[in-house]
Amino acid sequence: MVAVQLSGGLGNQMFEYALYLKLKSLGKEVKIDDFTCYGPGERRKMLDVFGVSYERLSREEYIGLTDSGMRPDQRIRRKLFGRKNLSYREKSSNFDPEVFVREPALFLGYYQSEKYFADIAGQVREAFRFRNFAPDARMRAMEERILGCASVSVHIRRGDYLDPEHRALYQGICTDAYYASAIARMRQLVPGAAFFFFSNDPEWVREKYAAADFVMVEGNGEDAGYADLYLMSRCRHHILANSSFSWWGAWLNADPGKRVIAPKRWLNVDPEGINGVREACVDIYTKEMIVL
Repeated sequence: MVAVQLSGGLGNQMFEYALYLKLKSLGKEVKIDDFTCYGPGERRKMLDVFGVSYERLSREEYIGLTDSGMRPDQRIRRKLFGRKNLSYREKSSNFDPEVFVREPALFLGYYQSEKYFADIAGQVREAFRFRNFAPDARMRAMEERILGCASVSVHIRRGDYLDPEHRALYQGICTDAYYASAIARMRQLVPGAAFFFFSNDPEWVREKYAAADFVMVEGNGEDAGYADLYLMSRCRHHILANSSFSWWGAWLNADPGKRVIAPKRWLNVDPEGINGVREACVDIYTKEMIVL
């Protein structure tokens, strides 16, 4: 048996679930650990918006995979022979084929690459339909506006990316220069482009970006991030932040003619390993992306 641990926000959970589907397609017995990372005060599990199903790892199975039992005999055995923890974390921020052969295992990490599931892309798209989400009148009006023009989603991630523990990893990538260049490039590629901005800091974005063809999409808080993801996926073209959230917003748009612009650096590389990222994150990019 193998298991995939859910962690992070909606975008990360989607990558993890896509890996679960891929492992199942290989004929493996696969379960999902959906309880370890989601205690009080943590981010919520958000896959329910898609109405997906999965086999759930039990706490007893988790203890077995991580050798974390607290019975006296288990503690004595660990002290004598060492811990037999079968957890496995991806070796880097890039595609790691080891996950397809390691068994038994509990897979930790985000697995942010289409390479894990490219051959079952149709199954993944079917899984990530918004079955349990009904747009209200305000959202339907915005959706009609998006569908009625050469719409371009622009994702600006601030909020948690500005927290001290995240700055070294994420900051200095999606700069003002990046967005200016991406918007200019998209105007060249898409005649009549209209830019729909999505952000967890809408007030800052509204003050920073103002033009006749700029629209700020508001009204969907962090707990309803799936609503922004839905509207983002309805746009015809996309300018990404270095975020799994906007990655999926673009990927769920199945139009082969879409234009997708992404930052040339996804994470800040740290040679000392302080941030846990020691090599460039390159497998996040898909073949249609224009990297700036």
